[in-house]
Amino acid sequence: MSFDYLRAAMADQKINIKNRKAKFNYELLDLYEAGIKLLGTEIKSLRAGQASLQEAYCYFEGENKLWIKNMHIAEYSHGNINNHEPLRERLLLLHKRELKKLGAEIEKGNRTIIPVNLYINERGLAKVKIALAQGKKTYDKRESIKERDVKREMDRAMKR
Repeated sequence: MSFDYLRAAMADQKINIKNRKAKFNYELLDLYEAGIKLLGTEIKSLRAGQASLQEAYCYFEGENKLWIKNMHIAEYSHGNINNHEPLRERLLLLHKRELKKLGAEIEKGNRTIIPVNLYINERGLAKVKIALAQGKKTYDKRESIKERDVKREMDRAMKR
C-alpha cells in the first residue's frame, strides 16, 4: 500500500483545535511552533478531534525542558488497558535557542506561555502553536468587548 495515499487521506482531515479565550485573556507578544511528544493512543484521539486547550499552560522544568499542562486529549475510544491519561503533562519540542529566549522572557516576570493552536501539519505531525503572553487587565478586556461590538454593528450596517 502506498504511503502517498495515506498522506493524501490524512491531508483531507484538517485538525485545528484553537484556544479561543487566549486572545481575550492575554496580549500575545510572540508566537512559536513546537512539536509535541505524544503516545500512540493520543495521536489517534487527536486525529478524531477530541482535544481541548482551554485550561492549558506551559512551564519550564530545569533550563531546557518545556512542558504543557492541563491540555485535555480524550481517551481513545478503541484503546485497551494501555490507554493514556487525558490530562497528563506532555513535553514540547523546540530548538535550544528558542527555549533560551523563552526562558529569559519568563525570568523578566509578568509573562506566561500559553498554547494557542493545536494542529496536524502536512507531514502528519502534531504541532502546537504557543505564545509568549502577558495577562490583560479587566479594563483592557472591556475595551476588547467594546471594539468587538462596534465592529459587529458596523458589519450589520454594511449588509443593509
